[in-house]
Amino acid sequence: MSSSSSASAGGELLGRGALEQAALLRSRELSPVELVEAHIERIEQVNPQLNAVVGLRFEAARREAREAEQRLAAAAGGAGGRVAEGAVPPLLGVPCTVKETFALEGFVHSGGSYNRREHRAARDAVTVQRTRAAGAIPLGTTNVPELAMWMETSNRIYGTTNNPYDLDRIVGGSSGGEAAIIAAGASPFGIGTDIGGSIRMPAFFCGVFGCKPTGGRVTLDSHYPGTFGDVERYCCAGPIARTARDLMPLLRIAAGDGSADDELALPPLGDPERVELRGRRVYVLDHVGQMTSGPTKRMRMALERAASALADHGAIVEPMPREVTRLSRRAPLIWLGMLGEAQRDRPDVLSFHQQMGQRADGSVVPPNLLLELLRLPFGRSRHTAPAILLALIEKAGSGASDFTARLFRLGQTLREALYALLDGEALVIAPTHPRNAPRHHVPLLFPFDFAYTALFNVMELPATAVPLGLDDRGVPLGVQVIAAHGREDASIAAALALEQSLGGWVAPPL
Repeated sequence: MSSSSSASAGGELLGRGALEQAALLRSRELSPVELVEAHIERIEQVNPQLNAVVGLRFEAARREAREAEQRLAAAAGGAGGRVAEGAVPPLLGVPCTVKETFALEGFVHSGGSYNRREHRAARDAVTVQRTRAAGAIPLGTTNVPELAMWMETSNRIYGTTNNPYDLDRIVGGSSGGEAAIIAAGASPFGIGTDIGGSIRMPAFFCGVFGCKPTGGRVTLDSHYPGTFGDVERYCCAGPIARTARDLMPLLRIAAGDGSADDELALPPLGDPERVELRGRRVYVLDHVGQMTSGPTKRMRMALERAASALADHGAIVEPMPREVTRLSRRAPLIWLGMLGEAQRDRPDVLSFHQQMGQRADGSVVPPNLLLELLRLPFGRSRHTAPAILLALIEKAGSGASDFTARLFRLGQTLREALYALLDGEALVIAPTHPRNAPRHHVPLLFPFDFAYTALFNVMELPATAVPLGLDDRGVPLGVQVIAAHGREDASIAAALALEQSLGGWVAPPL
């Protein structure tokens, strides 16, 4: 990292990954108190512009940093000694942030819904428990869209989050607050969630790495909104970080025993360092739907650069076979159909419209959507325009059960074709979005462009968003790498190779 980039990131220390910071703590070159204080200062510097961190936990973090310092000193056996790797939890003393959709004890746990603004978590979510058991110190909670269901992070409780590379641009959703604060060098890592691209789009728009694992790999205990049935595999939790090297260790921590559902019989998480790219087929998918925008020239060039870099590592790059490409053109409808089919005949499951009216005490009073639509221009609605539009789309499609069933079967056909194509070894590279970091509100004009990422949720395939530096305007570029079911190691291996060849994260000017 250049000295100018280091300065703009708040110093070289804050540009380092979580594993590097943990190593500095174990070597006693740095104390947890110093590290946590540096991140708090950075949050205080950038957050007024970003609006990414919405719940502050600074005093508790300082106390936990002092406790971590005492544990490290005891493990070192003296003031100047080093701590052996494995003698303490792997992230002891390293700060992090928590997406507001995950329960963090004592903090507002609203999922961005105004009606839940007074609900506070009674305990940590299991994923948060695992992260803290690994020694990490939460600094606070980060912003999300209303009910975590849109490409822009904005809600009526906390407001809108801005991109650290250009404040007029979006950070993506729903893990937008996480990606923004990590990109700004104010948090080393966080755990996001992803049902339609909510890890990968924010990671892409903010120029960091984000891994959506195989469906069911990481538990969504105490996540709001909740999941059910097949949606528990479509919605995934996974790490967001500035370096590809951090992804697998963070995923192992979040996954615990490696699977949230024993019935899935997922293979153990592999080692990306042992994955050989030479001779591995990489298929290029450049466009995923009749209802989506085609990739911009900048995005096509980024995709070509990524393909060329993987070829330099010995991969065999080929275009996506015609049949898979043809089926992929229905990506937005396939995603909607497979989610709709998962909710069919489930009266116990709240619809999106009902969730909009769920209150802190659990009662449900769904809003009048037409009335809320009329209130929007005057700033009188407690709901955002995307949430109202999504609820209207949901209602419009609620009676089309036969159509939904046909889309579900089409999705199953595509899944079979993709699984046969990947067969445990091959990879797919694709745009994460057809354009990089749009300006605020622009996604409303292209509501189905999320399908570039959403398709792989319902396919239950692991996918990693990989930054590829900045474009001519200083806005992050990137691609996503999709691997076979259960092969997160292969997806992350490609991310490591691309980071090595093309640079990865670049510090923002903020």
